[in-house]
Amino acid sequence: MRTTKIIVAIATVSLVAACSGTSGGTDDDGAGNYPDNNITFIVPFSAGGPTDTVTRMIAEPMAKELGGKIVVQNKEGAGGTVGAGEVARAKPDGYTVLMHHIGMSTAPALYKNLADLVTYVKANAGKVTLANAGIGAASHLCGLLFQHAAGVKLQEVPYQGTGPALTDLVGGQVDFMCDQTTNTTGQITANKVKAYAVTTPDRVKSLPDLPTTTELGMPQLQVSVWHGLYAPKGTPQAVVQKLSDALKKALANQSVIDQMAKLGTAPVQADDATPQAHRAHLDEQLKTWAKIIADAGVKAT
Repeated sequence: MRTTKIIVAIATVSLVAACSGTSGGTDDDGAGNYPDNNITFIVPFSAGGPTDTVTRMIAEPMAKELGGKIVVQNKEGAGGTVGAGEVARAKPDGYTVLMHHIGMSTAPALYKNLADLVTYVKANAGKVTLANAGIGAASHLCGLLFQHAAGVKLQEVPYQGTGPALTDLVGGQVDFMCDQTTNTTGQITANKVKAYAVTTPDRVKSLPDLPTTTELGMPQLQVSVWHGLYAPKGTPQAVVQKLSDALKKALANQSVIDQMAKLGTAPVQADDATPQAHRAHLDEQLKTWAKIIADAGVKAT
């Protein structure tokens, strides 16, 4: 098993076109000359990973729209909570913003079929290793869902980021992992890893021959990674709205859309591209993942 690199690809099918801030600012708080200084986008994961890629993809067009400069900083650690915590403690003025993914909800393959993989891991659960990018990362959540759907408990191997995990997968140090198409499409098309399925309802354009988990008889194994921008509590509503409007325009940029399409991702629909819609989505995701995490007995260390 160690000589075969396998992966369940998590297809990134949406990027939230809304900057979400929590209540605390007042509607009459004006944006003034914002931005009159550099804006820092905190990425709570390692450089070169999928979240970092998406962030740098939108930073330039957003900066152009805002008329300022956006600096991307990577603050990885503890499944994304280190960077998120830094933004939560930042001054609520719109100059320190968080880019996070599905992990915000938490506070493989031979070209045979998915059923064969499940059969194999059940028979070899004591020696099969499942890599992830750390507790709370998207790859960790998908791995938990895979184990839950397959009815098996595997040896999990956490890494400090998706990059190192994928490197060891390609090198044969671990057996399989879940990862985002934004990070794995190149490896899959270059035949450096073999993919069983994508965990989205529909196939992704960048990997049209790769079936979905539903097609392969595991509809309960569905994970769509999303990203959203977050501002600290108390950030003036006018500033939040200005960031949100700039993000929407950046995501409407054809160059950004084309780049995302190559990675199997796309902006959300217009009705979902508001802070209010994202808050409702986040609340729903919190409830969904809370049960899966509790059932798995996972705790932050």
